[in-house]
This record gives sequence, structure tokens and C-alpha cells, in this order.
Amino acid sequence: MVISTTPMFHAMGLWFVALEHSFGWTRTQLSLAFAFTRVEGGILGPVEGYLTDRLGTKRLVIIGMTIMGFGWLLFSLVQDTKDVPILRDMPFHVLPDFTQAIIPPLTFYAVYMLIALGQGLGSWLPLMAMLNNWFNRRRAMAMGLSNSTSRVGTLIMIPAIAWAIDPEFERLGWRLTVVIIGIAILVVNLPLSLLIRNRPEDYGLLPDGDKPEEPASEPSDSVSSDDRPAETVSRRAPEQIDFTWQQAVRTPAFWLISVGHGCTSMVLIAMMAHLAPMMVDRGYSLQTASFVITGYTVVSMVFQLIGGYFGDRVPKRLALFVFTWIQASGVFLLTLGPATLPVAYGFALLFGAGFGGRNPLTVSIRGEYFGRKSFGVIMGISQVPMNILLLAAPVFAGVVYDVTGEYTIAFTVLASLNMVGGVLFLLATRPRLTQPARAVARA
Repeated sequence: MVISTTPMFHAMGLWFVALEHSFGWTRTQLSLAFAFTRVEGGILGPVEGYLTDRLGTKRLVIIGMTIMGFGWLLFSLVQDTKDVPILRDMPFHVLPDFTQAIIPPLTFYAVYMLIALGQGLGSWLPLMAMLNNWFNRRRAMAMGLSNSTSRVGTLIMIPAIAWAIDPEFERLGWRLTVVIIGIAILVVNLPLSLLIRNRPEDYGLLPDGDKPEEPASEPSDSVSSDDRPAETVSRRAPEQIDFTWQQAVRTPAFWLISVGHGCTSMVLIAMMAHLAPMMVDRGYSLQTASFVITGYTVVSMVFQLIGGYFGDRVPKRLALFVFTWIQASGVFLLTLGPATLPVAYGFALLFGAGFGGRNPLTVSIRGEYFGRKSFGVIMGISQVPMNILLLAAPVFAGVVYDVTGEYTIAFTVLASLNMVGGVLFLLATRPRLTQPARAVARA
């Protein structure tokens, strides 16, 4: 997860600074790249979820990381579309203004969408589905621990990428850097994939490490076969009711969680895209911006564990409400406070605590509410409303910046939507199946 998510998401703003320096593209043009990936994610999310449930995590990781690796290699060939020899004499000036605006970064959009396709197939969704299969009682802590440890690599990669591609210095440059990333992904793909185990039942195990009971010895003839104990049943595992995706989408909880997740992630995605450019505009160096990103990453690592701990002990919807409002407070501080280093690191503390605490809970609450059997496709479908919101966030921030020359209005609005998302989480009470358990199992 480190090598698949860090360069694409957490380093997004660093790439924007480098590409803006190389090609002179506007913040809106650059932000559209992420918007297009969210359109792609919204369309393919249910397919990715279906493939996760049918093929398993291991196969999808191999396929996805291969696509991603070649995507990063192709990133090194990005250039202004108008400078491509066969397109140089095309009459682009006769096209509408919006079309003219998206033509120069067209090659960037294409490779970024290819990378996003690989990341969607081979990273977050299938890996979260795998963890959901392995844990019931300790689901939130397991997801928190996984996300927290994956941030360790971010602490190294973000400053390293910033150092390598900083346009103020002649170092590796962004083209060579993306080649190195692509090769690294392709090299580690197969060895890491071999370590993946899709479901505990495939190995004669049960979730949470629970032990199966021994088979019952010679049951009495007076006991009907329907009343006999199963061959192997858990002594300790809590009863888990599995929703089908058709049942899940009929519940208010599904939509409250999906829209709440989207609202609270809008500001996160916009920050990933615009935090580094915003800090550079305010007089900070790109390296300092990378340290702030690293700072909130460190804090989020700790709070992934704290969020996971509390998520297994208090209602997840309540914990989500608290952590999302902490995240919003960090954004308000950075947006409305003075442009000083203490404010920047105060933002890192609050934003990292809120984002880190809520991160494992947004996934584990779905596993708790809807079960394991159709988790992948339920997560995939929930990405449709999420991605509709996410595609707008970085573009909205970019447009506001290009019009006003600052981010104040954009991030005030996004932080307010973040708080709305927290309220939606709070309203998402646990759904109940109206059908009997056996009917659900046959659905």
C-alpha cells in the first residue's frame, strides 16, 4: 500500500509544482487530472469490488500493480500535447475555451488515469477486503494498524520525492524520479503478492484467530440432521450477518456512510493536491511543504491505531463524528490563521489526528454493518457517490485559486462540508435485515 498510494495521492501536490514549473499549466488544469481519475473510479468501482469478491486480493494486486508500474514509466514521457510532433499543426484555436484548456495536459491526464486504474485494482479496496475477511471483533484495530504501518514508507518517500523533483535545484528531476518509482513497483510486485492470503477459511482458519470446535462425536439418532452442530463452528466468533449488495443499497446507513465518507474526503483530496502549491505561494520552500505533509502523516500513523482501538470499543459512528470534526478544525486553522510555521504544524497535528482516526473506521464500519461475503462489491458501489464528490473537490479549489488568487474561500467551504459529513456518519445507525439469515445466505 505504501508504494501504490504515496506517490499518487500524498505526493500529488509535489507533482503539481514540478509540472506547473515545466509546462506552465494552471492549478485548474492540473486538478482536472484527479477529477478524471474520480470519474474513472466511480465507473469502475463496482467492477473492482466485484472482481475482488470473485478473484481474490492476491490476483488483483498482481494485475493492478503491474498496470500501475507501467503507468509510472509512461509518466516520464508526459509532454504538452501541443508539442507532440504529429499534433503540432492541429487547429486547436478553433475549439471551445474549455477544450483548449484540457488539451495541453492531455498526456498527463491519460497516464494519471492509467496509474489510478492500477491503484484501484491492486491496492486499497482489495487489501481492505482481505482485512475484512480476516477480522470481525478486531476489525477496526486491524485496519488501523495496516494503514498506520503503511505510513512509515510515506515518511521517507515524501521528502525523497520533494528533494528529487524540486524545480529550484538540478537533481534527479521528475522524469527520472517517476521511472525509478515505476521500476520499483514492478520489482516488488510478485514477491509482495506471494505473501497475501485472501480468506482464513482457505487455510482451515477462522476470523480473529478463533479456533474451530472438534466435530461432534456420534450424535444421537433422536437429533435430526438439521439440528446437529456444524462440522466446524467457532467457539468465540460473534454472529456475522452478511448483506448482499442489493440489500445493502436499500438501507439508509449505506448512503449516509457513502456520502459522509465523500464529504469528509473532499477536503483531504483537495489538500493533497493543493497543500504544497499553497505553501509555496505563501513563501515556504517545497521541502518545507514536504515536512508539513510528513508531519501530518506521522500524526495520522499514531491516530490510525487510536481510532482503531476506540472503533472496536465505542460506536463507530460516534468515533467518526469526533475525528471528522477534528480534521475540519485543522483545515480551518490553516485556512483562516496567519501564514506562520506554528500554524502550519498546528494544522498537521489536527488534520493528521482527524484523518488518521477516521481512516480505519470509514471502512470497518461497513464491514461491521454489512458483513464479509459481498464486502468488495458493496465498497465498490459506495465509491460511486463518493467519487462524484471527490472529483469536484480539487477542481473547485483550483478554479477558486485561479479566479481569486488564494484558497481561503475554497477550503472554508470544503471544511464546512467536512463537518456535514461528520453529522451524516453520526446518523448512520446499524441496519437490520428484514429477511431470515438462511434466506440471506442463499441470496
